[in-house]
Amino acid sequence: MSKHRQALGLLGERVAARWLRRDGWCVIAHRFRSGHRDVDLIVRRGDLVAFVEVKARRGDGFGGPVEAVHYRKQRELGRSARVWVDRFGSPELSYRFDVFGVLVDGPSVRVRHIPDAFPLPQPAC
Repeated sequence: MSKHRQALGLLGERVAARWLRRDGWCVIAHRFRSGHRDVDLIVRRGDLVAFVEVKARRGDGFGGPVEAVHYRKQRELGRSARVWVDRFGSPELSYRFDVFGVLVDGPSVRVRHIPDAFPLPQPAC
């Protein structure tokens, strides 16, 4: 990954974390790694934990950032989330997947937050 793409990704994650904190969420993990996969942000508010995928783009010429979270990415997020729940979760907590799209267009930044964006993908048999 190029330095510019990595910097854009980090910017998107900072924007999303700031947005979520203002909405009452506590960031409990940033870039939780499970093998070669990761979850960008894991946040908690009360007894709800959200696994957040952040997609940042500099334009929408290749589609919006939210649309980039396709089935394969959802499946990877599900696998990483299961690892986190096995290690740190508890039965009284509820879990969901959120998607954050951050569109950077020069000095302006547009944010789209999709709470409960998709269900937990079922493991393959």
